[in-house]
Amino acid sequence: MSLSDHPRAYGTAAVAVAFVAGVLVTLGFKDLYPDLERRFQQRGRRIPRRASDARRRSSLFWGPVELEDHDVVPGAQIPRDDGISDGIEGCIGRTPLIRIHSLSEATGRTILAKAEFLNGAGNSPKDRVALNMIQAAEKDGLLVPNRGDTIYEGTVGSTGISIAALARAKGYRAHICMPNDQSLEKSDLLHHLGATVERVPVQPITSPDHFVNLARRRAKEHTASSADSSVGFFADQFESPYNYEAHMLTTGPEIYYQTAGHIDAFVAGAGTGGTISGVAKYLKDEAQLADLKVVLADPQGSGLYNKIRHGVMYSPTEREGTRRRQQVDSIVEGVGINRVTENLEAGRDLIDTAVRVTDAQACRMARWLVEHDGIFCGSSSAVNCAAAAVAAMSLPPGSQVVTVLCDSGTRHLSKFWKKIAAMGLEDEHGSEDLLALLDIKKPRR
Repeated sequence: MSLSDHPRAYGTAAVAVAFVAGVLVTLGFKDLYPDLERRFQQRGRRIPRRASDARRRSSLFWGPVELEDHDVVPGAQIPRDDGISDGIEGCIGRTPLIRIHSLSEATGRTILAKAEFLNGAGNSPKDRVALNMIQAAEKDGLLVPNRGDTIYEGTVGSTGISIAALARAKGYRAHICMPNDQSLEKSDLLHHLGATVERVPVQPITSPDHFVNLARRRAKEHTASSADSSVGFFADQFESPYNYEAHMLTTGPEIYYQTAGHIDAFVAGAGTGGTISGVAKYLKDEAQLADLKVVLADPQGSGLYNKIRHGVMYSPTEREGTRRRQQVDSIVEGVGINRVTENLEAGRDLIDTAVRVTDAQACRMARWLVEHDGIFCGSSSAVNCAAAAVAAMSLPPGSQVVTVLCDSGTRHLSKFWKKIAAMGLEDEHGSEDLLALLDIKKPRR
């Protein structure tokens, strides 16, 4: 008797085969599907809370499949939005973490750099800060789009550029006060972004004409004299808690996610102190990386090296922040300061040590990165990388160090890169020994 002679028996067999196939498919997907569903629901705002996140492997048809479980952390936006992002704000954050090959090979430790120059509004880590400060002011009703409000800020350049770009996008004007010893590229860019720019003589912070104090005064004058309902808002990046908060909520979680928590040292300079404090607070307090070393990279002329290493910034006869002289005697822009800001204070206890970088070392490092890695960076990035190399040599071989590439060298042509050319470094095709070039001592065995 054949199945073809009995249609009812044929139908029963077909149903049985379909049932068995369904069971097999269900078994194949039973472990995979929950992970895919959870990952879809959490996509875009997730990072692992611990480096040892559970991994699951199971698939009947396709062999081993490795998936990671992630916990949601507010503020972390990884990876970049799929598809279409919303305006220029969608270009801020979630920057790549790149391995700098030449520094890693020279030190025997892995040196990674957060490519913050790829932030899309002002092309620096200050994009994160500017956006967070503006959003906080909007939430508090201090800024109202298209009312004629103006954002005032005292800055050496990068924060002003980020504010100017975002102000245009969000319906505000920008008024930037900056020292007249900063590179002309920055003030030119600010003009092109539609900002009002005041370049003022360098003054100590105690002077009412210091660029920060001037910006604060201009904001008050705007509000007092406004014929309409517009206000002047002083962003106050040096003291605003929304500065370090931006890095605590985004930069720190991103670094943790990108390294899976494998970080032996984090190295960064301090101008306002927001980056190093915010990242340190996340990695040490939130992610609880107890063995992490946080290292301040400080240029010559800044007092922060002494403050971190020895607890004092000046001699015992001087009160901090009152010395009436130029802010920092260095060609480096963006990092280095002779007072402790509220942002630095927020994370100062989490900073383990400091490395001082001379102008000569910064210039040589900048040129080294061009020659060996094709990285054309600004002065603060060069300071960070030089300090990262020093910090790396104090750690065991195979350790992993993270630092920050803040902005491009295109903003430093008339000052920093002009100095590099004057030193003859662009004519050299020189030393292949980075440690000797920067006079970094090898650790004793």
